Amino acid sequence: MSTSTKPKVILAYSGGLDTSVILKWLCEKGFDVIAFCSDVGQHHEDFEAVKAKAVSCGALKCVVTDLRKDFVENYIFEALKCNAIYEGKYLLGTSVARPCIAKEMVRIAAEEGAGYVAHGATGKGNDQVRFEMCAQALDAKIKTIAPWRDAEFIESFKGRKDLLAYCTKHGIPVDAKPKSNYSIDENLFHTSYESGVLEDAACTYEESMFKMTVSPQAAPEKSTEIDIEFVKGVPVKLTNKTDGTVKTDPLELFMYANEIAGANAIGRIDIVENRFVGIKSRGVYETPGGTLLRDAHMDLEGLCMDREVKRIAEGMGNEFARLCYNGFWFAPEMDLIRHSVSYSQRDVTGVVSLELYKGNIICRGRTSPNALYNPDLASMDIEGGGDDFDYNPSDAAGFIRINAVRLKTYAALRAKTS
Repeated sequence: MSTSTKPKVILAYSGGLDTSVILKWLCEKGFDVIAFCSDVGQHHEDFEAVKAKAVSCGALKCVVTDLRKDFVENYIFEALKCNAIYEGKYLLGTSVARPCIAKEMVRIAAEEGAGYVAHGATGKGNDQVRFEMCAQALDAKIKTIAPWRDAEFIESFKGRKDLLAYCTKHGIPVDAKPKSNYSIDENLFHTSYESGVLEDAACTYEESMFKMTVSPQAAPEKSTEIDIEFVKGVPVKLTNKTDGTVKTDPLELFMYANEIAGANAIGRIDIVENRFVGIKSRGVYETPGGTLLRDAHMDLEGLCMDREVKRIAEGMGNEFARLCYNGFWFAPEMDLIRHSVSYSQRDVTGVVSLELYKGNIICRGRTSPNALYNPDLASMDIEGGGDDFDYNPSDAAGFIRINAVRLKTYAALRAKTS
């Protein structure tokens, strides 16, 4: 088969063992392979080395795209605006990154005239769903190759030993460093740890595992005081009042939030979550900057957002998290939620003052030009609502009686039946 007639595939490539084997395997299956590596803030990644390895494994070339700015502004901040959290704990660090990566992969496929995309996600995880749902939503004609669901591939590679033997046979360089006894996913939003020894839900982990945060015991004895300014729900300025550092660029702001939150032991969780495919999994996550900014954002919403808007927005945040986690970022219902959330944020502008200390985020005050909070109206020392509001406490008696009608009715029925 001549090169010009070979089908072309864009492979999501990390430079690791699995995707290097997949790259060579795809070449053997008659594909022209273009490796794609996304820079979403992996820690200390050598992208030049990744590109060289991809070409040595048989790729026509390796495309590395810096997606960090896009990732922060159009994905992380979108999740932040609705305080998105999955099952009450997980801030969606991997889930939010996948549509960002998939969109660029589909763009490259169109640019290169490739009819296929490929990934190294397993057949038991969420990422296979996220990558493929996003790809098909963006290009209905694109086809996906998922080797870890391919019967022939699975038969050939039953474990790490088979992968290493294949590398030896084909001269694929293998990292000499010992393999961690858990898997790691990194980006600038979070680092996740799962599988291996962590599959035992009762098993603890070593402190040396963590990359973005210190333990509360190792955090400074002196707290860090900061201000975070938001405009329409988006952080626009972070000021460290302890040392005078100021960040306003979105990417720099987020990276600095990671730095100061991580240094103060903020953002670690250990959870058992429900994967979309129906399997429970245990994951340990560190999301320092995301935890800090979300906490500040929620506090400012309390000052600026109407009660009923807040109630509805909380429901939308839960739905946003579910859709994002399950791979529906580019679905029409997600468009509806994102536009609605943006509308809910139109008055969420102001500054939140915080103190960071040994894993704690302590609010020290908040201000906003759009505050719905009124000191006179809330004061216990002013009988009415002050000069601006006609509030009569005696009206509360009727308010309580009307709201109690259904409770009295229900109590009467229970008394009759018992």
